Amino acid sequence: MAVEYKDYYAVLGVPKDATQDDIRRAYRKLAREYHPDLNSDDDAEERFKELGEAYEVLSDSDKRERYDRLGAQWRAREDDPGAGDFEDFFAGQGFGGDVGGEFGDGVFSDFFERLFGDGAGYRASGPLRGRDREALLELSLEDALAGGRRRLTLDDGRSIEVNIPAEVREGQRIRLAGQGGAGRDGGPAGDLYLLVRFGPHPRFRRQGDDLLVDVDVAPWEAALGATVPVPTLTGSAQVRMPAGSSSGRRLRLRGRGLPRRDGERGNLYAVVQIAVPKEPSEEERELFERLAAVSQFDPRESRR
Repeated sequence: MAVEYKDYYAVLGVPKDATQDDIRRAYRKLAREYHPDLNSDDDAEERFKELGEAYEVLSDSDKRERYDRLGAQWRAREDDPGAGDFEDFFAGQGFGGDVGGEFGDGVFSDFFERLFGDGAGYRASGPLRGRDREALLELSLEDALAGGRRRLTLDDGRSIEVNIPAEVREGQRIRLAGQGGAGRDGGPAGDLYLLVRFGPHPRFRRQGDDLLVDVDVAPWEAALGATVPVPTLTGSAQVRMPAGSSSGRRLRLRGRGLPRRDGERGNLYAVVQIAVPKEPSEEERELFERLAAVSQFDPRESRR
C-alpha cells in the first residue's frame, strides 16, 4: 500500500534549507497557535498533531536526512535495517531517492510493469484517490482583511481562481476540493490546502493581532494637542492626540488591527513621531529662537 507523503517543511511553513533555529521558532509559534487548549477551531487538534510529527522529524538531523532522501518511505529505514537495499534497488530502477513521492502519483504500477513486464497481469485493486497537497499563499494585509477572488498559478502550471474569505488569519488553511493530486483508475482528485502567510507591509508593523504605524506630527501639535489623520488598512481615521505628547507615544484605535480567533479584531496603534522643518523659514526660525529663550523645559532632565 502506498505511503502518504507529508511535506513536513510545508506543515511548518519553512523552506527546505531552513536551519534548526528556523524550524524551532516556526514550531513554537504554530504550536501555540494550534494548541487545542487555546484554539477552538475544528481542525486545531489535527494541525497540532501534524506540527508535532513534522517537528519530530525535522529537528532530528538523522531523521531529517532520511526524510529528505527517502520521502514517505523514510521510516522504513528506521524500522527495517534492510531497507537500505530496497532503497538502492529502486534507485537503480530509475525512480530516484523520493520513492514515496513518486508512488503517490501513480508510478507504483509502472514499477511492477517494468519489473515483471507488460504480461505480468498486475493491476491496482480499484480506483485510488489522489494525494492532498499543501501550498503557501502569501497575502497582503489588505487582501487578508477584505478577502475576495484571486487567481493563482500552481507549481504544476495550472491557473485557478480562489475565493479568499474576508478577515482570514495567518496560519489558516483554505481547502480547495479536488485541486490536489490526480486520482488513479478513475479515483477522485485529492484536495489542495493553501496555508495563509502575510507578506511584509511597507507601512504597518505587526505585533500579534495588533498593528503599529508611525505618524509624523509638528512640534506645536505635540505640545498643544491636535487631531491628526492616521492611515488604516481600509483608508484613514482621525485620532485625538493629547497635549504634551512625546515621540513614541501610542494612540490606540480600537478594533482597527488584524482578525483574532474570537472573531474580533486587534487594535491599531499610531506611534507619534515629532518632525521638524528641515529648512525653517526666517519667521519660523525667529519663533523657535524666542521659544528657546523663554522655555524652561529640559528634555534631558529625567535622564540625569
